[in-house]
Amino acid sequence: MEEQELADVAGRLYALPFDEFVNARTAAAKTAAAESNRPLAQAIKALPKPSVAAWAINMLAHHQPEALQELRNLGETMQGAQAALDAAALRELSRERRKLLAGALDAARLAAEKQGRPISGPVASEVEETLRAATADAAAAVAVQSGRLLRVLTADGVDTVDLDGAVAVPTALGAVPAAPRATRISADRPATPLSTAPPAKAGRAGTIQTGVKATRRQPPETSEKPRLQAVRPTPRPTSPSLLDKALAALAEAEESAATAAREAQEREEALEEATAEFTRLAAEVRETRQLLTALEDSLNTLRKDRETAAAEAKQAARAADKSQRTAMLAKERVLRLRNTPD
Repeated sequence: MEEQELADVAGRLYALPFDEFVNARTAAAKTAAAESNRPLAQAIKALPKPSVAAWAINMLAHHQPEALQELRNLGETMQGAQAALDAAALRELSRERRKLLAGALDAARLAAEKQGRPISGPVASEVEETLRAATADAAAAVAVQSGRLLRVLTADGVDTVDLDGAVAVPTALGAVPAAPRATRISADRPATPLSTAPPAKAGRAGTIQTGVKATRRQPPETSEKPRLQAVRPTPRPTSPSLLDKALAALAEAEESAATAAREAQEREEALEEATAEFTRLAAEVRETRQLLTALEDSLNTLRKDRETAAAEAKQAARAADKSQRTAMLAKERVLRLRNTPD
């Protein structure tokens, strides 16, 4: 069995509406078995059903992949800015990420609704959390774009995203791109790769100076000290200042705070929805119990009426039987009297 063959089957299965997955998986396994491909049939049977949030992201991957590609591109730019500790760029990119996440979440909601399964508030939060993880980790982005996602992904900004059991047929994902190099970008233009020359210290606008400007000015050569000039050490790249580091940390903290506030608001809304639903169902339960009590009373009354009717029917049957016997005796007496001579 080839992994790509299984990946192709899995891709078709995970592109289906949520409630059709199990039946389609069974049918695909039977087809493979009928073609004498037992290993493929067994592998298809073992494909897990995705969570609702993962399924919604798979719908996005199949029906609007450009939304995921935009997030991946932005994530690579953010990772480069993070490596460069470019606080100004991180603030701008964080705002852009919020916009892209909102758009991608709306697209996922719409795609799921078109496939017959609208997603709830808590599921939408899981979708957003997974999409955010895709901007923080290159491997997570590949997993999200595969269309074979199985569960929610989370990113803490420090460790790599855990992908264990997160994707169906993970061996078919291919190589994960290397992490972006440290890139300092301005707030009004996209990121550009670092020059191979040693970087000079960046200004407040956050731009990188490259080429000859990035090299320390060397003292003029003299004939008196040729050897000293020859062994002068190569200038070392300047390290980010404490202010740059603090600004970068501030940008990340602001982004985390905004995310936490938004998630808290979403959880609060979800709680309100759950409370309202609980109240509604509790009222229905009370009404149902009252109706059940009334029905039980009616049933008891009908049971008593039935018992009374049964007793009366039995008595009536006995009376009818007695009357029939009496009539029979009377008839016999009449016959005897008629046959007796006067």
